[in-house]
Amino acid sequence: MPSAVLAKSPRTPRPPAAEFRSALLEWYDVHKRDLPWRQDRNPYRVWLSEIMLQQTRVAAVLEHYRKFLERFPNVQTLAAARESTVLAAWSGLGYYRRARMLHAAARVVMRQHKGTFPGSSEEWQNLPGIGRYTAAAVASIAFNEPVAVVDGNVARVLSRLYGRNLESRESWEAAANLLALRRPGDFNQAMMELGATVCVPRQPLCLSCPVFSLCASQGDSPRPRRKPAQTKRQIDYALHCRNGSVFLCRRPGDASLMPGMWELPEIANPEAASKVLLTLRHSITVTDYIVRVRQCVPQRSQGRWVTSSRARGLPLTGLARKILRVAGII
Repeated sequence: MPSAVLAKSPRTPRPPAAEFRSALLEWYDVHKRDLPWRQDRNPYRVWLSEIMLQQTRVAAVLEHYRKFLERFPNVQTLAAARESTVLAAWSGLGYYRRARMLHAAARVVMRQHKGTFPGSSEEWQNLPGIGRYTAAAVASIAFNEPVAVVDGNVARVLSRLYGRNLESRESWEAAANLLALRRPGDFNQAMMELGATVCVPRQPLCLSCPVFSLCASQGDSPRPRRKPAQTKRQIDYALHCRNGSVFLCRRPGDASLMPGMWELPEIANPEAASKVLLTLRHSITVTDYIVRVRQCVPQRSQGRWVTSSRARGLPLTGLARKILRVAGII
């Protein structure tokens, strides 16, 4: 159903949908990136890629995607695995709730659907961790359901196309108005590809854009909403090794962030600790951390000794894995 706001606003003339679809799909067929999850329309692989790509760049996902598929090639092997094993395989991608929900959804698919994935976006949203965007992406790409998607890239393309920042509801309606019903999966991927490679946030490559002539902005982007300012925090961790083992502690199972994950013990009173071994930076959402790693003998009650070989397979926090790699322990 066309949006009344989009249809009537004099500032946002609707681009000719047929011309837009044709130009965009023709461009996509020639210029789309060769990504491993585009080799077929396997719903498991499409779903896995969409979960991994949430809040993560394609370049950071590629190797993790390959290794994860080697470990869990299908929904059956994923559902049968222990959660800790899944988290260990996910380590380094961050936002570990995605891995937990992926694992939980795999178990629902096996238990309630006998290993068969739902075919509609509405059914997909009944699975753990699946929202409107992911459901529409998987259903359109894997099952050719004519349903539009809106992620950050698509929202940016639409805002520039219409010449103003669109509210969420308007973006979804605009995407549905433009959707190519015969090739919904390709169209959705083309919209995301355009936003990721051409209609980029700061300096869009307008001269390479296949729909430049239909765009209301044409390089003069609507003013983006201000992002929350990054906060800075300093944090200290203890690193102690002996006889090929490292001392690690585990987050409580009821922790609000990364429950059950393994990390180095945090030092509450760094002034009383020994010298700094290394310093690195680490960012999580809107917080920039200056991380100082000190050689320090932690209290036994804080954790336990873990061999370096076993530490590689533990569900480590992204920061702990980074520290251990920089220190040459794993």
